[in-house]
Amino acid sequence: MNDQEIAFAQLTPSQITALRAWGTERPTVAGDVLFAEGATHYPFSVVLDGTVEILSGYPDRIQMVTVHQPGEFVGDADLLTGRASLVTARVGASGRILEIAPDNFRRVIAELPDVSETLLSAFLMRRAILVGEGYSGIKIVGSRFSPAAHALREFSMRNSIPFTWLDVESDTQAEVLLRELGVAPADTPLVIGRGGQFKRNPSVAEFARYMGLDGGLATDTVHDLVVVGAGPAGLGTAVYGASEGLSTLLLDEIAPGGQAATSSKIENYLGFATGISGADLARQALLQAQKFGAQLGVPQTAVSLKLDGGQQCVLLSDGSLIRARTVVVATGVEYRRLEIARLQEFEGAGVYYAAGEMEARLCGGDEVIVVGGGNSAGQAAVFLARHARRVHIVIRGDDLGKSMSRYLVERLARLENVTVHPFTEIDALEGTDRLAGVTMRRLSGQRTHIAARALFIFIGAVPHTAWLTDCVELDRAGFVVTGPALSASSLDTDAWRRVRRAPHFLETSIPGVFAVGDVRSGSVKRVASAVGEGAMAVSFVHAHLGPLR
Repeated sequence: MNDQEIAFAQLTPSQITALRAWGTERPTVAGDVLFAEGATHYPFSVVLDGTVEILSGYPDRIQMVTVHQPGEFVGDADLLTGRASLVTARVGASGRILEIAPDNFRRVIAELPDVSETLLSAFLMRRAILVGEGYSGIKIVGSRFSPAAHALREFSMRNSIPFTWLDVESDTQAEVLLRELGVAPADTPLVIGRGGQFKRNPSVAEFARYMGLDGGLATDTVHDLVVVGAGPAGLGTAVYGASEGLSTLLLDEIAPGGQAATSSKIENYLGFATGISGADLARQALLQAQKFGAQLGVPQTAVSLKLDGGQQCVLLSDGSLIRARTVVVATGVEYRRLEIARLQEFEGAGVYYAAGEMEARLCGGDEVIVVGGGNSAGQAAVFLARHARRVHIVIRGDDLGKSMSRYLVERLARLENVTVHPFTEIDALEGTDRLAGVTMRRLSGQRTHIAARALFIFIGAVPHTAWLTDCVELDRAGFVVTGPALSASSLDTDAWRRVRRAPHFLETSIPGVFAVGDVRSGSVKRVASAVGEGAMAVSFVHAHLGPLR
């Protein structure tokens, strides 16, 4: 089947019959709006007779997305996420539909595997088509060298929000729009959304609320499991936790997938012989978790953790307090920064810590520099070589093979537009409001200047654990200590005396708080092991909750 056939599959008569037990049949009249752009918690619909049109820009600047015929169904992944709809569904030709309320629809996904497979495959493909094939969505207007604009675009891409990018540096339409709206270039980035409404230079949190991603978290609910961090380890925890009946809340400050989501292709992950992009892996894992009932909170930043009356309390940056019976810390790591002048000035304006589609588009025809000799650097260099005129790999050692997988070393050696610079480091950055050039220095003292407008840094990582200082035991490098590695003083507390047992393998110095993936001291830094630890943590969650129940 091709992409269109997957996205707009027709349900079989037996599938429709199975769905009738969960919904209500009703007549439709041409022109009726089933749900409008921006709506939440609307029903899932199957077209029985007549047609349903899917529109964007309704009612002022209508763009036809598709028309659903009898046997087809209306909706996409937002039916599970609760996010605001990106489109409007309007009856074209009068007929009949089968409507299934949101709560019942979740049960359909969980209890009808034959139907669920068709629907979830379609949902994933529909969003991919919206993002990648011309659906205009919102408009983001700004400079490609603006860190604020880069943050909005990155957030949109990683959360599958379709958008049209208008660059004030090169796009005449951007200039016309700014003049029409009376917005100065200094007030960009500008986000133009439904009905022509616009926001000047919004923060990521403001943008998320505007797009309906931040529906608010229930602070009066005690969750069985709260997972902080939605990288591979956090997603693995959420999938297994929700599938085993735990009320599960997954939090992340940017988007599902973590740093793995920025990888152009993961080729050594079990079950994907031809590889899978990090973004696709994240999208499928998130939909899988939501299929089982996991909730997602994005963007949500945890700032502290404490134990209160036997419950774990996660404090968020907006002041919200999330209560849970157990917490899994999966906040991962963040890339180290070079110790070099002006680095922070150019972050998001030529200096990047990920090499995704968005960053690659900025490098078309240019020379770029990748710093680092690990797998992340190798994957980035292979990907960027398809877009850049030349990719320079800078390493302090003499041989990529010492820290990079052999298949990547061999692939880089075959690329004519990739140059490796051994015994070399970055010496200086140049530019005004954006990166314009980089000076490299060999350990011998020889300097080379490259007119590179993009510098990608992959030089190792530090744990994302600042929010856990004074909360749980950390090792000297800041990673979370768990299980047998916990110190005797960490276990000599009233909390541990109350549970009257030794800590589980992934458990931290607070009973009922676990750590998985890259953030954990002693973990194996691989996607597969992170997912495995997420699954393992759920078994320990059950073991901890058992006596409490």
